[in-house]
Amino acid sequence: MSSAAVTTSTASPASNAGKSILARLGAAFVGRLVIIIPYVWLLFFFLIPFVIVFKISLSQTAIAIPPYTPALDFSGGISGFLAQLKQLSLDNYTWLTQDALYFNAYVTSVIIAAVSTVLTLLVGYPIAYGMARAPATIRPTLLMLVILPFWTSFLIRVYAWIGILKPEGLLNQLLLATGVIHQPLIILNTYTAIFIGIVYSYLPFMVLPLYSALEKMDYSLIEAAKDLGCPPTSAFWKITFPLSLPGVIAGCLLVFIPAVGEFVIPDLLGGSQTLMIGKTLWNEFFANRDWPVSSAVAVILLLLLIVPIMLFQRAQARAQEMDR
Repeated sequence: MSSAAVTTSTASPASNAGKSILARLGAAFVGRLVIIIPYVWLLFFFLIPFVIVFKISLSQTAIAIPPYTPALDFSGGISGFLAQLKQLSLDNYTWLTQDALYFNAYVTSVIIAAVSTVLTLLVGYPIAYGMARAPATIRPTLLMLVILPFWTSFLIRVYAWIGILKPEGLLNQLLLATGVIHQPLIILNTYTAIFIGIVYSYLPFMVLPLYSALEKMDYSLIEAAKDLGCPPTSAFWKITFPLSLPGVIAGCLLVFIPAVGEFVIPDLLGGSQTLMIGKTLWNEFFANRDWPVSSAVAVILLLLLIVPIMLFQRAQARAQEMDR
């Protein structure tokens, strides 16, 4: 055997080992990159903006650009930066506890969001259940019909409800023409209009998680319950609803969390007298140009919304433990 053949045969295993090591390193890098990207996204688009807003909430209002002081910078060195940090205080949070306006706005927002979430669940559950029990051939069409409103601007859809709910709008004209009422109903600029707007706007966020949970359910359990003499109502509450709870919880959170801070719907459909925290925050930020107070309002709102998210995560963890 020639020396060249011996060299080739001895170098081949080494090169293959090197390639396998590089492949493993590349796969490990890609796997870690997939995990790192969401954390980097959260860092730049959630954590850093939150820290900036929290810092502004500890500042004081000033007639300047930006309209607060101190504006942290390193022009004065470390000592100057530390001196600026000492000027930060919790005065804005103390102010929020002393003014009943903000407390009432928080309470009203939570109540409106909770009632809207319950109404959305009552409307969305039958829709999702019907979609899950529909023939598989038409389910994609039904899903498209649920998602279809997202193809239109959210603001345009809310404005459309003004034309429907106003005293001379389409709804009152229909009811008057059919003789159901004799005087136009006052729906616009009331809490009823806000509930209608929120339920309509956030209904897909409730239907989609419910549909996902109900579609995976084993409906042979319902047939077995019927064979054992269980009434349909009891079968629903003992089998269907418990199995769909993950979808119910996810849908309720997807509706409740954005509804608490909703601004457009209360402003357009609820009128100027509607007191919700999103509208209060907008007034403080743009009308009063009180960035520190509005930042404090936003921080407290975020902390209030973190609570249901933590409860949902705990419920999910318990459900996974039970499945194991």
